[in-house]
Amino acid sequence: MRLSLLPIGAYEPRWFMQAVHLNPMDAVNAHQDLQSAQSLGIHWGTFQLTFEPREEPKQLLRQALKQQNISATDFWVLQPGESRSLLKR
Repeated sequence: MRLSLLPIGAYEPRWFMQAVHLNPMDAVNAHQDLQSAQSLGIHWGTFQLTFEPREEPKQLLRQALKQQNISATDFWVLQPGESRSLLKR
């Protein structure tokens, strides 16, 4: 995969959400399993859907990336409303 869009939010409580939503560490594992060149963390921070604080997914993603020695340029997030051009020129 060149780019994977992986959800990182709406995961608490785990006993209820784990079958349908990834947490940040699950998303990092998926990034590795897919051998994705880059991943974008999605599905977080816009609406309060579950029990975790809205900014927590991004914070836990940073920790998971550090634990797995993955660069933040390989797996990144955008703030709600932020955009990034992926077109090569």
